[in-house]
This record gives sequence, C-alpha cells and structure tokens, in this order.
Amino acid sequence: MPAAVLAAMQHSGLPLTSFGLFVRPVDHPLPVISLHAEQPYVLASTTKLVTSLAALDILGPRYRWRTHAFATGEIDGGRLLGDLLIVGGGDPRLSTADLRQWMQRMRAQGLNEVLGDIVLDRSAYHLQEDDHASTPEPAPDRPHHVRPDALTLDEGVLHVNVQPARSLVADVQSVPLLAGVRLVNKVSMGGGCSAHARWTEDNGQAQLWVEGSWASGCGQRQLSLVPPLDARVFGRAVAGLWRDVGGRLLGRVREGNLKSVQRDGARLPLYRPDGEAMFPWSTHLSQPLPEVVRDINKTSNNLAARHLMLSLSRGFPMRPATLAGAQESVRGWLLRQGLVSGDIEVDNGSGLSRAERGRPRALVQLLCNAWSSREARSFLDSLPVAGVDGTLAHRMDRGFATGQAFLKTGTLLDTRALAGYVRGRTGRIYAVAAVVNHPDAAAGRPALDATIEWLAQRG
Repeated sequence: MPAAVLAAMQHSGLPLTSFGLFVRPVDHPLPVISLHAEQPYVLASTTKLVTSLAALDILGPRYRWRTHAFATGEIDGGRLLGDLLIVGGGDPRLSTADLRQWMQRMRAQGLNEVLGDIVLDRSAYHLQEDDHASTPEPAPDRPHHVRPDALTLDEGVLHVNVQPARSLVADVQSVPLLAGVRLVNKVSMGGGCSAHARWTEDNGQAQLWVEGSWASGCGQRQLSLVPPLDARVFGRAVAGLWRDVGGRLLGRVREGNLKSVQRDGARLPLYRPDGEAMFPWSTHLSQPLPEVVRDINKTSNNLAARHLMLSLSRGFPMRPATLAGAQESVRGWLLRQGLVSGDIEVDNGSGLSRAERGRPRALVQLLCNAWSSREARSFLDSLPVAGVDGTLAHRMDRGFATGQAFLKTGTLLDTRALAGYVRGRTGRIYAVAAVVNHPDAAAGRPALDATIEWLAQRG
C-alpha cells in the first residue's frame, strides 16, 4: 500500500476493512496495490462493466434490438384487412421520436388505415415478481428504478414540456402524445419557475395533472415522471402518434401475447393458421450495441443495463428472455474468462441489487482480459473520463488523473466504487478496482479518488 493511499483511507475515518482495492498493469500479472482483494464487495454500478463486457463478447458489436410490425391481413389500397401486430424486442432506447418516425415510414410504405386492431406483444421478457425483489420499487420520482419491459418507450419515463404563453396558463404538452389521457393544465402564468406533474385515475379516466406557476422569463423546461405500471403508456402513445401522423384505426390498441399461441414456447417466427411462416412487414432497428453500451456506462443507465442483461438469455429473442437464463449465460461467460465460482455474482446486471458482488482481483482480471480483446476500443470508449464526461465530468477535474482515468463509477447508500483503467505518467496502463462498503461509504470517496490520482502521477 502506498503511504499516500493508506493515509487517505485512514483520513476517511472508515475502518480499512471497508476498502477493497486491486491495481495491476494490463501487461503484467503482479499487482501494484492490493488490499482485501479476495473479499467479495457489493459492486454497485461497476457491475455494468461485467454486463457490458459479456454482451460485447457474446452478442457482438453489430447486435441490434428489433421491434417488428406484422400485418395479419392483406393491405389493399392503403387499408390493412386485419390487425397490425407490434412485437417488442426489448429495445432499451426506443424513443417517442423513433416511434413517430417508424410510423411515418409505415405510412410511406402504403399503410393508411388499420381495419382491425393494433396489437402489442411484450412477451420477449418472461419476468416474475420475484425477479424484481432485489431492486427498489419504481416511484414517480425515481426514473432509475424503472423495470424492464419489452416495449419500453423513452426509458419508461413520461415527459411534459412547459413553456410561457400569452394567456392565463402556460403552454403544456406531454411527450409522447397520449390518446385517452386528459391533460389538466394548472400552471398559471405569474411569478416563479416551478411546476410538477402527476398521474391520476378518476373513475377510469386517466389524467395527467400539471400544476405550478410560470413566468415569461422561465423559457421551456421539461418535467419528468414515472407513470404507474398499469398506465398503458406505450399503447396510448401508439394510438396518439398513429393518429398524429395521419393514420386511421378502426379498431383499438390492445395487448396480445405471442407466447400463448406459438409453437413449443417460441415467440418467433410467427405462423399463419395454415402453418405458413409470416415475415415482418416493417422493422425498427435499435442503435448498434456499442452505442447502447456507451450510454449504459457513461450515464450509468440502469434500465438499459437490465435490458442488456436479459438479452443474454439463451435463445433470445426467438424465445422469451428470463432472468435465470441471463444469469446462467453470464456465469458461463465468467468461467470462460478464467474466473471461478464466487469471484463475481451478477443478479440483474445494473448494480441496483446488493446481491451483485465481486472480488476486486476478479474485476481487474476481467478488465485485463478486455484490454486485449477484439472489442477493447468499444469498451474503452464507453467509460467515463475523469474531469471530462459522463459520471466523472465534475470529478477529478484538476490533477494528474484528469483525462487519464477511464472509470465506471458505482454508488449505493452503503457503497462507493471505481473500476476501469488509468494511464500513468510513464504511459503505462493500469487496470483498477476500488470499492468501499460501509453505511457511511460517502466518506470513503476522497480516498478512492486519491488512489486514482496517485496512480496517474506515479504510474
């Protein structure tokens, strides 16, 4: 232990047993620093590194999530003589803008009117309530706790744009447009720039209340809230956006379940009643995997990480993903990386679960493997850079580590963590995992930063 690092840990007031630390050059097996490196620690969001590396290796950099639309009947003169089936594929980044553009493409392909229903299928994920037991409950003000959904829109968050207007109330609009939802605008034009939104149900009528006070100098701002699980936001958005792009729907938007009608528990391919395979009439492709991994690690996106984890379930997306299947895939991948049972435990892949634990030495071993892998560049580009961007944009922004440390952060009430790479002044690259587990873990953060600074200066 370097004296400066030890002093920083002692200055934190936390017991040294709270800290786990392992540092070694990526090109040499012997450690530079090691402290409790074989003890399992809660990893928090540094777990996302494991999920990301497994996905880049197993799925490959060209992987994309696919949201399919199937026409169950003929399209004659712009009219679909049947239902339009939208099959979710778990795209973690599907946005309102994406959905609108996709519907505009459908119109350009010649679809003007659906004579049947628009049927939504979200059977790509087969999750039980127990699968969420280790993570906090979602709440209106906790977007980072949104649960996975094969048809997720805007990462499960509803947005409301508020801007000044030349009237008694401000201009308020929901994003996306939601069919069947009454927007109640109670934002008065006056002093202050304060507003909040809430979702209510009154006698079966969904309502979005926006209340507050807005001044002409406030400009436009966006409010965010997590709607209830039963709000049917995706279906309401589909109905609202289809109408907004000029499409017509004779039936209604409703839920379906491919798993209940398909063969042998498979979701895809679809078959017609006569046994003939159906091909998607239109498909929306997600961003490539490296872009999603970059978002996951730069911003610590929990929902995208959980979607990525589920995508590792064997047989996905042809068969529904299960959490147990994803966990089995990751365990197998860890063994192939040279780790042993108990080195790293991954629950849902995001770090929200305290069951996600690992030995600092094992995490560094993965990082060293990744440095020489074929996907090293994509992985390195996904990591926050000290003092530059992501969750490190305003951290370690003055010193030797600035611009030279590429680290995923991890934060829970009882955990602070850093893991990634540091370039020393000599140009040598070090892999590092630094964790503190303690009820007052926040007091240990300066010691973690001091470790990175020492490594950047002396390495």
